[in-house]
Amino acid sequence: MIQVRRARPEEVIDLRHAVLRAGLPRETAVFPGDDAPDTVHVVAVDGTGGIVGCATMLKNSWQAEGAWQVRGMAVSPTLQRSGVGGLMLNELQRIATERSDGIRLMWCNARSPAIGFYERHGWVVASDEFVVETAGPHFKMTKRL
Repeated sequence: MIQVRRARPEEVIDLRHAVLRAGLPRETAVFPGDDAPDTVHVVAVDGTGGIVGCATMLKNSWQAEGAWQVRGMAVSPTLQRSGVGGLMLNELQRIATERSDGIRLMWCNARSPAIGFYERHGWVVASDEFVVETAGPHFKMTKRL
């Protein structure tokens, strides 16, 4: 059974590197803001306690509006398309909604193959496709909570 819990920044780096930055130096999986006080990291753990998914959200405005940026979402290749990503996304949305800061907008730079995943969770495409040098084609997506 998969469970999602809050995590420390260092708990997300190995999986983030393996899935999102394979072939690049490990430090490319450490993102600015990972250790900011308001940044939230979650991990999905399997029955053995192994980390099989990770995701991060940090305060980062969207078009001059306070917002949470979701980034660094990764799921172990053997569990992709199994619902693990949705569990983590739902947990981040729950955390954002329960916070007292009033921020109710989320956004992300979604890899092009992940567009359908985000759309199934109520997100909408908010940009044309663009390329992230280290990660390929992406679209900006948003969701109001």
